[in-house]
Amino acid sequence: MMIERTHAANVESMLSQIRKFQSQISTQADTASAIASGPQTRPVEKAGFSDAVKNAISAVNESQANARASAEAYERGAEIPLAEVVLGMQKASLAFEATLQVRNKVLKAYEDILNMPV
Repeated sequence: MMIERTHAANVESMLSQIRKFQSQISTQADTASAIASGPQTRPVEKAGFSDAVKNAISAVNESQANARASAEAYERGAEIPLAEVVLGMQKASLAFEATLQVRNKVLKAYEDILNMPV
């Protein structure tokens, strides 16, 4: 019984913080759009979460493609230092692992939200 009250209080506290941040963001967006709008008004494109994910994944893909291309060039005998090839491959591997970990965390959070009692 006490745990439920504490949990409910925590949820209410988090919701109030989220609402406060949303109001701050909307206020800042309104201020920014008022400042940006001059004699010529044009629609402002908002970057969403999906855009950020697409950009991150494309950056990782580009890193892997560059590493693969430099490795293939080295194998063909191009004048590329081996250290540069290995470093590029390690960067691509690290970027992929980080993306994989972010994906796992997002999926875990999604599952936690789905399993929350209402």
